[in-house]
Amino acid sequence: MIVITGATGQLGSRVVERLLDRVPASEVGVSVRDVDKAASLAERGVRVRAGDFTAPGGLPYAFEGADRVLIISAAIRGDAAVAANKAAIDAARTAGVRRVLYTSHQAASPTSLFAPQHTHAATEDYLTGSGIPFTALRNGFYTNTLGYYLGAALETGRLALPEDGPFSWTAHDDLAEVAAIALAEDGVLDGVTPPLTAPETLDLEAVAAVLSELSGRPITRVVVSDDEWRTAAVGGGMPAPAADFTLGMFRAARRGEFAVTDPTLEKLLGRPATTVRSVLEGLAAGR
Repeated sequence: MIVITGATGQLGSRVVERLLDRVPASEVGVSVRDVDKAASLAERGVRVRAGDFTAPGGLPYAFEGADRVLIISAAIRGDAAVAANKAAIDAARTAGVRRVLYTSHQAASPTSLFAPQHTHAATEDYLTGSGIPFTALRNGFYTNTLGYYLGAALETGRLALPEDGPFSWTAHDDLAEVAAIALAEDGVLDGVTPPLTAPETLDLEAVAAVLSELSGRPITRVVVSDDEWRTAAVGGGMPAPAADFTLGMFRAARRGEFAVTDPTLEKLLGRPATTVRSVLEGLAAGR
């Protein structure tokens, strides 16, 4: 059996769908915090069990009988996220899982300027010492992140954000398909993977140009200082810790942490990766 955690989230739900294209539903299980949200999966024959990284006592049951488990990194921050991911790995070992797959990031590093990369680096280190065969999927930067800024840009004609750098924008759908391939097929990816990215990087000036084409009106990239952006964001209702967290992303980008591409993702997909333009079209249509 293959078990996927976080199976009702943006990435996990997509992984489940692509895995079901490859293996029977009877061979797929999910570990979710709210089983009611996975009712449609249960109706299709997927095994649904409750599992919560922050209450790890129930995880061995959620992982029972699994040969492989996909651990989608905990959606919390800092030391709590590392502890939660470690708890999930320990539970997988207790349950006798033969391989753990983990959703890491192409910029995972203890010295990153973007805090989530510390979590990924620490989790990768723990996996390395766990004694369990593992795959750390070093995912590219999620293109859907641009959705947080799309509305204001289309409304004002200004993409007003701090200085950035190139990003390895990569679609959730492509990363989910690669994860499903790695779960379903032996020997595809082992250990820490190469960066799983689309083939081009774009900074926000290039993104603004794409938005201009899609919207038929000029979208100007405006660089604001970190302090100016933070003051405006907090004044607009963003909690200060969230603003500081987001600034870390821009600082890491301008240091070049996300300016990475690799052909591995497209080779595994057997097709071109989804373009930023395509994702932006979908995001704009959904607004």
